[in-house]
Amino acid sequence: MDSVTIVALTSIIVSGLTTCIGCIGPAISEGLAVITALKSIAQQPDASPAITRTLFVGLAMIESIAIYCFVISMILIFANPFWNHFIAKAAGGG
Repeated sequence: MDSVTIVALTSIIVSGLTTCIGCIGPAISEGLAVITALKSIAQQPDASPAITRTLFVGLAMIESIAIYCFVISMILIFANPFWNHFIAKAAGGG
């Protein structure tokens, strides 16, 4: 196997793992946040607007982690910084 193939395989595998692991944590965290918010609203319905506002800010912060993992995956697949180096090396450019 040449170095370009190894870089391609490694990029695809790491991209998949990044997306997989990077989305499991935020999904679980969002579920727990919603459960806790619903329990809080059930106990104190008067505080519902404040709890809901805080919940949405927290969900946005949690979701940003999954978005960052997705961006890293796309960079590894489509704009891999190692491609040019290994392609030039494989072509005999040094």
